Amino acid sequence: MIGPRFPALLAAAQGGDEQAFAVLWRDLQPAVLRYFQVAAKAAAEDLAADTWVSVIRRLERFRGGERDFRAWVFTVARHRAIDWHRQAARRPISSVPAEQLAERQAPDDPVLQVLEGQSTRAALALVAELPADQAEVVALRVLGGLEVAEVARIVGKRPGTVRVLAHRGLRRLARQLEAAGLAGGVTR
Repeated sequence: MIGPRFPALLAAAQGGDEQAFAVLWRDLQPAVLRYFQVAAKAAAEDLAADTWVSVIRRLERFRGGERDFRAWVFTVARHRAIDWHRQAARRPISSVPAEQLAERQAPDDPVLQVLEGQSTRAALALVAELPADQAEVVALRVLGGLEVAEVARIVGKRPGTVRVLAHRGLRRLARQLEAAGLAGGVTR
């Protein structure tokens, strides 16, 4: 969260200040990308980019505080994920097996990148295994840092339903971690 500087940064970004927009982007982009890792993993980076293009196009018309801005960005992101799923259902794609890809030398150390991202990917994979409605609510609450009321507005459900979905999803995650021996004292 940006905090008290948010109104000034938003106003500057709405006025075309690229540095101010970069601060807003850096604050939210990791959470947006993690949301897409759950909501539409195969197209996460593309959808995140599309989300920010939409945000840029409509930024001048946005009114509200920092929490409203976060909720708005995740609403745009959710719409991108829904559109992607609809399009994917109309035009299924097939994956190319890794064995068929040409071996290419990486310019940096991929082993280091794998080790750094391993736990994040494992956590996102567990969230993605939840039923779709639970995964979406958990992603918006935990990864997006949104309040129950904000998530309820975004997904079009009642706050009580959002609480129940989040509770069930987190409880299921705890059981999965416990079963895998990774819980470290997590209780049901």
